[in-house]
Amino acid sequence: MDVDFNGDVACFEAELLQIPEVSPSALKSNPDVARKMFDQWLSLPETASVVKSLLNNAKAGVPLNVTGTSSSPKAASSNSLPSMFPAGSAPPLSPRSSSGSPRFVRQRVGPSTLGSPLKLVNEPVKELIPQFYFQNGRPPPNEIKERCLFRINQFFYGHLDGLQIHEFKLVAKEICKLPSFISSALFRRIDIECMGFVTRDAFVDYWVNGNMLTKDIATQIFTILKQPDLKYLTQDDFKPVLRELLATHPGLEFLQSTPEFQDRYAETVVYRIFYYVNRLGNGHLTLRELKRGNLIAAMQHADEEEDINKVLRYFSYEHFYVIYCKFWELDTDHDFLIDKENLIRYGNHALTYRIVDRIFSQVCVPRKFTSTIEGKMGYEDFVYFILSEEDKSAEPSLEYWFKCIDLDGNGILTRNEMQFFYEEQLHRMECMAQEPVLFEDILCQIVDMIGPENDKYFTLSDLKGSKLSGSFFNILFNLNKFMAFETRDPFLIRQERENPNLTEWDRFAHREYIRLSMEEDAEDASNGSGDVWDESLEAPF
Repeated sequence: MDVDFNGDVACFEAELLQIPEVSPSALKSNPDVARKMFDQWLSLPETASVVKSLLNNAKAGVPLNVTGTSSSPKAASSNSLPSMFPAGSAPPLSPRSSSGSPRFVRQRVGPSTLGSPLKLVNEPVKELIPQFYFQNGRPPPNEIKERCLFRINQFFYGHLDGLQIHEFKLVAKEICKLPSFISSALFRRIDIECMGFVTRDAFVDYWVNGNMLTKDIATQIFTILKQPDLKYLTQDDFKPVLRELLATHPGLEFLQSTPEFQDRYAETVVYRIFYYVNRLGNGHLTLRELKRGNLIAAMQHADEEEDINKVLRYFSYEHFYVIYCKFWELDTDHDFLIDKENLIRYGNHALTYRIVDRIFSQVCVPRKFTSTIEGKMGYEDFVYFILSEEDKSAEPSLEYWFKCIDLDGNGILTRNEMQFFYEEQLHRMECMAQEPVLFEDILCQIVDMIGPENDKYFTLSDLKGSKLSGSFFNILFNLNKFMAFETRDPFLIRQERENPNLTEWDRFAHREYIRLSMEEDAEDASNGSGDVWDESLEAPF
C-alpha cells in the first residue's frame, strides 16, 4: 500500500518523535534523517495493514482508538501501530497536545465524509420571543373578546339604529368599566360624524378592534379625552366631563338652577386637577402624569359616592365654596381680579408685604399670572395661591414657595434670602409687643428642624424630605401661622393624629366652610326671610 505523506517532517518537533537513541538536536540539525526514518516506518507491512484497518473502521463508524486508551486488550493489540523499535523498547506517548503530532497535521476540520463517529456540535435552537410591543395596544385574548362581544350584543339588542347619547351611560359603566360621566365624551369620540347615535359595529370597531379593551383605565380615559392630534390633555378637554358630572350627579343637582356657579365649580375642579397632577406646570397633562396622580381614583370615587363633599380630592363642593368665597371676600370691586392690596388682607393680614410683592413681581416666580392685566391676579392664579398657602405639606406648594424665596433663581435658599423675608416678620413681632426671636436663633431652629445636607443653604430636596417644611415657610412670611406653631394646641395635634389621611387643606377647608356657612345663616336671619337686598353686594351663596 502506497501512502503519500505531503507534510513537512522538518517542522516536527524532535521531542515528539521520542527516539531515545537519537538526540533531538541531531534531528533538528538533520531533517533528512527524520524524513528517512518516517519513510522507513511507512514502508513496513504492519503499517499498511493497520492504516487500512483504521480506514475501514472509520468507514464503518467504529470509534478510533489510536491513543491506546481502550480498556480492551484485544482492541489494543489490533489497533496498536507497529513500531520500528524492538518490542518493549517503545517510549511512552507524550502528554503534550496533539496539535503538533504528525498524525493530526492537516486533518480535515469540517465534518468527515467517511462517517466519523465524532459528534457534531448542534447549533443553538433559536428561541422565538413573543411580540411584546403593539403600537395600537395589545389585542385582547379571544376569551375576553368573546365575553365582551356577548355583553355588547346584549346592550345593543333591539337597537338596530344604534344608541343615543342619553342611552350610552350604561355602556360606559357596565361594558367599559369607566366612570359614568365619561359616557358623553366616549360617545362623541365614536360618533365622529355627529350622527347622534352609535351603532354596535361602530362601538365594536372602536372599543374591541381598536384594542381599547386591553388598555388600563388611565390610558383609556386619556385616549378618550385628548384631541387626536395631541399627546397631552388640556383644561378644555375636561369640560365635557364636568358638564356631565354637574348634570347627572345627585350631589350637585341643587346647582342646576344656577348655571353661572356650575361654570365656576367646573373651573375650580379643573384648576385643582392641574395644580396637583400637572407637575410640570405647563398646562399639558401627559399620560405619565395622569398615571402617577390620583385623579382616576377620585373620578371613580365621585361616580360611586352620592355625597360629593365626601370626595375630598378635586370634586368636593365644599372645597369649591371655600375657595370661591375667599376670592370673593378679597375682590372688593368684584371685577374678578385682585391686586396686591387685596391679597395683603388674606388671612387677616397674615402675609408679609415682601412675599406679596414677590408673588406679583412675576420675575423668577412659580408661575406667570393668567391675567392679561398687569398687576392683577385672576381666579385661576388665586386657586394656585390658596392651595399653596393652606397646604404647605404638598409638593406643589413646596415648589411654589421655594421659588418665591429663591430670589436669584439658583436653586438654593441662602441665609441672606431667608433673612430678607424674616426681617419683616421680626418687625411685625415688635409692633405687636411680641417677644422677638432673632434671626440667628431662628436659623438654628430651622436647621435642626429641616436637617439639610449642607448647613449653609437649603435645597428643594431638603424641604421635601422633612415633615416640617410648611413651618419653615410660615416662619419666614406668615406671622399668624408662625405664632400658632410656637404655641401648638394639643387638641389640634390630637385631631391630626386621629385623622392622618386628612391633609392640611382638608382641615382648613372644613373649618372655613363651617365658619362661612354660619356667617351666611346669621346674615339670613338678620335680614329676614322676606327681606330683599342687593345680591350684587353680597357673597355669591
